[in-house]
Amino acid sequence: MVAEIAVLGLVLLAIGLVFFSTLLTGASPLPTSPASRETMLAALPSRIEGPVYELGSGWGGLAVALAQRYPDQPVRAFEVSLLPWAFAKARRLFGGPPNLEFRFGDFHCADLTDAALVACYLTPPAMAKLKPKLEAELKPGALVLCNTFAVRGWQPVAVATAPDAYRSQIYLYKVGG
Repeated sequence: MVAEIAVLGLVLLAIGLVFFSTLLTGASPLPTSPASRETMLAALPSRIEGPVYELGSGWGGLAVALAQRYPDQPVRAFEVSLLPWAFAKARRLFGGPPNLEFRFGDFHCADLTDAALVACYLTPPAMAKLKPKLEAELKPGALVLCNTFAVRGWQPVAVATAPDAYRSQIYLYKVGG
């Protein structure tokens, strides 16, 4: 009986943590489907020079794939929801790529001036809020990779459709290009 109450308490705590962060950010953690992740990786060049950022990294699946794709570059993944961040951090501690770092916090406070690539899967209001930061901080030639939601007003250099249930659109942008 005590074990069942403890498990129920943990489940309710987990639900509460996700609910609180959803209220805070306006969006629940959205995992990138394997098909979308593969389509995103296929849109990228084989080499980049400079740090990779994932903004809103959720459970860490895309960040791990990016770190494996670019083992010579640091990958910095930001998440503001405690439960997905803790899961991703634990995932990294138990055998994740050594070039991957999960950071708990608001990516709007992060300095992106050295980014070679920024990846995100954010809702339209979050993308609208992020756009001025990207325009102000990213250097010419930096890449921005978006899952499902485009950067309004930007012209992508490539658009792909993932073979998932939603036919997710993948957008790749090049700053100044």
